[in-house]
Amino acid sequence: MPRTHEVTNQVPPLVGHDVSADPALLESLRREGAGWAEAEVRELGVLAGGEEAQEWGRLAERNAPVLHTHDRYGHRVDEVEFHPYWHELMTVAVRHGLHGAPWRDERPGAHVARAAKVFVWGQADPGHLCPISMTYAAVPALRAQPDLAEVYEPLLTSPFYDFGLREPTSKRGLIAGMSMTEKQGGSDVRANTTRAVPTGEDGVYALTGHKWFTSAPMSDVFLTLAQAPGGLSCFLVPRVLPDGTRNAIRLQRLKDKLGNRSNASSEIEYEGALGRLVGEEGRGVATIIRMVNMTRLDCAISSASGMRQGLVQAVHHATYRSAFGARLVDQPLMTNVLADLAVEAEAATVAGLRLAGAVDRAAAGDAEEELLRRIGLAVTKYWVCKRAPAHAAEALECLGGNGYVEDSGLPRLYRESPLPSIWEGSGNVAALDVLRAMGRQPQAVEAFFAEVDRAAGADRRLEAATARLRKDLGDLGDGAALQYRARRLVEHMALVLQGSLLVRHGHPAVADAFCASRLDGDWGIAFGTLPPGLDTAAIIERGRPDATATATATATA
Repeated sequence: MPRTHEVTNQVPPLVGHDVSADPALLESLRREGAGWAEAEVRELGVLAGGEEAQEWGRLAERNAPVLHTHDRYGHRVDEVEFHPYWHELMTVAVRHGLHGAPWRDERPGAHVARAAKVFVWGQADPGHLCPISMTYAAVPALRAQPDLAEVYEPLLTSPFYDFGLREPTSKRGLIAGMSMTEKQGGSDVRANTTRAVPTGEDGVYALTGHKWFTSAPMSDVFLTLAQAPGGLSCFLVPRVLPDGTRNAIRLQRLKDKLGNRSNASSEIEYEGALGRLVGEEGRGVATIIRMVNMTRLDCAISSASGMRQGLVQAVHHATYRSAFGARLVDQPLMTNVLADLAVEAEAATVAGLRLAGAVDRAAAGDAEEELLRRIGLAVTKYWVCKRAPAHAAEALECLGGNGYVEDSGLPRLYRESPLPSIWEGSGNVAALDVLRAMGRQPQAVEAFFAEVDRAAGADRRLEAATARLRKDLGDLGDGAALQYRARRLVEHMALVLQGSLLVRHGHPAVADAFCASRLDGDWGIAFGTLPPGLDTAAIIERGRPDATATATATATA
């Protein structure tokens, strides 16, 4: 072989590692009451980091779903064909309960355990987590109509993935979707024009209208909004009717979107599609917001998961790649960048799992935790999801040109990173929702500070940042001026919450770096601008792949 084909100074593939071997994740799992699930989380982490699952995700992403509106004979079918590996990913997710296990598992920490599983399994492929998340989130909304919940909840939480369009109650398990937004309204769902007309059968309506974004159109049932005689209302719309015929849900096209390609997002039209009322007429937003609130948790968790994935890839690359006479990981400026990425990822992880704990305890009836969940999720969803694209871009840049090519997986991570900030409402929607929560439930602010104050006296920089936040929230003003400042206020809240959690529970080096940079202002605009005097080696060590992966990489090299 010519010497020009000798491969040197290239990084061995990162395969065969346990993606759950993340200190921040496992520490949070135990702390939030779900240590009993660690073995299963680790099992899923090994599978997610393995060569087989990584190949499932790669090929499901490379082979996008295909829409078939008609069969070969001209019959309308409205079906989407997925790559076989999509179904493998879905099967694993459902078998491990990512779609609904907490609703049938009464153990404390069930929602935390599920969040940790979403965190690790999403690193095999984030696209299929969309229908998984919506199925999880559909249950609390469906409970507004107890007779429907009695029929559908056992199927929505079943550990069986049963793909194909058949009458829902004849299947071993169901997947749910959500169909809210319309082209004239977007997040302003009250502008929806889809009409729902009573059929005369109790609770059954005929829906007619165009939905602009309907993700996972091959789901078995959808929660959707439409204008009924009594106002905007929520409906459960099945793809297949009780008599076995297809409901009048017409798939118009699949979206050519920025993020993942493995999942199908579509435009649909209801042409007299039959749906059952969920909750009361005119209470559609109040009903479906229960679903939105649960997907908000998954937005934060998936963004934290993506940060961890990008960090691990960057640290792995820097460990084996040399330039200018030294390994990248040993060069001072790269250590600053990697440590900064690690701090951001760990702060996101700790906050996400803490709020999963709040969801868990709120579901068990803890009123204080419900208040924290209400405001903390909106705050964290806003900030963590906003940080994800910048984090992904910097992680990609750590690999240089190698990170810019598809084979590295980093472009895929980068394309996906803006999605959680847009899903269920953009950054503005999340920030304004924080203001709404403070206005309607002032006690939620008290719950927020009660959580932050658990770290009182532990760090002077956190103390100063908390005092500034109290002052800001004590003088909100009103109207347009308050809205104008909403993002800045929510950012401040997110940083104080993350700082308090890291000071109480995080590695001392990580907490020190976070407080010095994010809270004390000794920080630039880009990643890699941490101040001197920090223990960057200890911080980066927490971002390394597990020992199994290191051994595999060394043997490969």
